[in-house]
Formats: sequence, C-alpha cells, structure tokens
Amino acid sequence: MSSGDRREAAPAAGEVKNGVVSGDLSQRQIQSEPASGVVAPSQNQRLRLNPSKDHKPESYDDMQLDFSPSIFSSLERYLPPPMLGLNREEKVKFMREILMKYLPQGERTRVQRHRDYRQKIITNYQPLHRELYNLHIGNFFVPPFVKAIQDNTEESFRSIISEPSPGVFTFEMLQPRFCELLLAEVENFEKWVNEAKFRIMRPNTMNKYGAVLDDFGLETMLDKLMETYIRPLSKVFFAEVGGSTLDSHHGFVVEYGKDRDVDLGFHVDDSEVTLNVCLGKQFTGGELFFRGTRCEKHVNTGSQTEVC
Repeated sequence: MSSGDRREAAPAAGEVKNGVVSGDLSQRQIQSEPASGVVAPSQNQRLRLNPSKDHKPESYDDMQLDFSPSIFSSLERYLPPPMLGLNREEKVKFMREILMKYLPQGERTRVQRHRDYRQKIITNYQPLHRELYNLHIGNFFVPPFVKAIQDNTEESFRSIISEPSPGVFTFEMLQPRFCELLLAEVENFEKWVNEAKFRIMRPNTMNKYGAVLDDFGLETMLDKLMETYIRPLSKVFFAEVGGSTLDSHHGFVVEYGKDRDVDLGFHVDDSEVTLNVCLGKQFTGGELFFRGTRCEKHVNTGSQTEVC
C-alpha cells in the first residue's frame, strides 16, 4: 500500500513494496529439527491453491528475514497441511526457498543490497523516541478510531469516515502527540544523515526530500499498523483491488516548502491502497487533488480531461 512513487535502485555506496504512510513534512536460515510428531516436507511439496481460512499464521516480526515478515505470515496460509505444525524456522526455510526460486537474479542482488543498506543505517542510527518503534494503541490512535477497529464492522467504520469523493475516504486516526514525535524522529534522522554524510534513498524519483521510514527501523511498527488497523478498513472499502490481502508496505514521509520540493505532479500510485497522513506543522497550501481511477492505457500520461 504505498504512495505514488517510482521506486529507485539503491545507491552504490552502502546501497539502499506497497506503502502505508506518506505525508506532508512532511532474512538467515536456521537449521532445526521438525516439530515433534510432524513429518518434514519433501522437496516437491507445493503450496495450496487456496489459503487455509481457519489457520492463524504466526508472527515473524522478531526474525531476520529477506522479505517483509508480513509476507511470510500471509504465505503461511498457503502451506500444505502437513507443514502447518512445523516450527517457524522450518516454515521460513520452505517459504523462503519458494520466494527465491521465482525471484530473478538481478532482483535477488537488489534485495541483498537493500538489506545491507538498511542494516547499516539501523546499526549506526540512534533513535530519538524509541516508543515510536513499537505500536501502542493508546499513544498512537484517537479513541473513536480504536473503537471502530475493535467493533470491526462496516457500520462502525462508516461512523468515523467521510467520503468526499467516490473511493476517497477521510477519517481522524492519529494522536497529535504521536505526529509530533514522528516529525521529531524524522528530523533527528535527517540530522544524522547530514552529520554522517550518509547517502540515503529518497522515497521516490519525484521527491528530492523526505525519508523512507522502514529504512531506519520503523518497518515492524508499520507492518502492524497495516495488518491490524488499515487492512480491516481496506478489506471493506477496497476489496475489489486487493484490499483484503495487503501484505507489504512502503512507508515514507516527504517534505514540501520554499527551500524544498514545492509540488508533486500528476501521478498514479504504485499500490493497491494509499494512506495519506498530513504531518505538517503550520503551513498554507498543500492541497491534494484526486482525479479518479485511470485505465491501464493512460496510467502514467499527463492530466487531460478527455483521458480516461
């Protein structure tokens, strides 16, 4: 669920999918024995065609993985029945082999470089507000939003949502204090980047300012945000475009100002669902325009009234 971006290859010096947070500012294999009483999978074992709806997948947030932990949680529902009782390490090994089998060599190299890049940042950057890195309901969200998610019905969602334009939904979600802390954390990261003269990957090819939140440690928090608080909404309002199966994100902030980027041209987001959050302090302008859904032929063409 990411904002409309054009993903870049990682920079060569310590180089650096679909996003959750955008705003105005703005994997190691482990060898182990199969679980007791469970037969280890054979090499020709395949994934199920349809997911096991009754199976509750495990969390992989605390493991060092090549791909987002949420991808493994989602893929686990497709494991053959004999594998569901295995320990996490065995399941990860099986799922990772499948993912790597279908990943081109060039993409494998890119993934490894991005992983090395991210690890270098996380090893050297010292967070300013560590409480941001673990999702805390009471400190993050406003009460009406929490209640609506806990009730988990279309009626409860619509009680806090407005639809100013078809397919565009607005609602209050984050505590002001959380927004302040997140802004301070991003500013602290930018300060570290400048002092360390570290070349970072910007959110997309259209913005020269801003930062990818996942790259300095917020990936796990944003995964939980997507899975627990955004997916219930997108399952109801964006079911026809994959809203119920979101399994990855691209979380970032971008900055606009007189000495920053001053605007963002017409574009189509590279995501199933986009969550835009205004984190700005005091400012004027910043209007956001939606031109509706575009056909595949004109996804990336200029803005013209006669184009679908």
